[in-house]
Amino acid sequence: MMESASSRSRPADFVLLLGRFLLALIFLHEGWSLAADLTATIDIFAKLGLSTPMALATIALQIGAGLSVAAGFLTRLGVLALALFCLATALLFHTNFASQNELLHFEKDLAIAGGMFVLSASGAGSISIDRLLRKRASMHPWLRAALS
Repeated sequence: MMESASSRSRPADFVLLLGRFLLALIFLHEGWSLAADLTATIDIFAKLGLSTPMALATIALQIGAGLSVAAGFLTRLGVLALALFCLATALLFHTNFASQNELLHFEKDLAIAGGMFVLSASGAGSISIDRLLRKRASMHPWLRAALS
């Protein structure tokens, strides 16, 4: 029988917390870096053929979902969004496998997506806002589903 997230031992929850922080870190750092020099970010996106709204959406996704994962708030939604973002980034921007650097970025994006999918399956653990919210008796059904 598989162990549920609520019956895990305390050390496993600290490992989940550390894992969430480490997975979130790259997105929070990149999102803040892109936001810090918005003009340069928009220029870089334009050179890639991407619009200003796409640049702003990327920043919002990286910071918003990164905070979601770090805090353990709507974790499954945050990790799924970032997993799909990593897959899209790998497939759209890192397919020049003749370049060792591009291959490394492709593999890194796939590995991060894999970690996100694992976290989606396991949930955030007991050290999370999700767990605190699940304890509430009155909760909208869509929110309860997102937190389970």
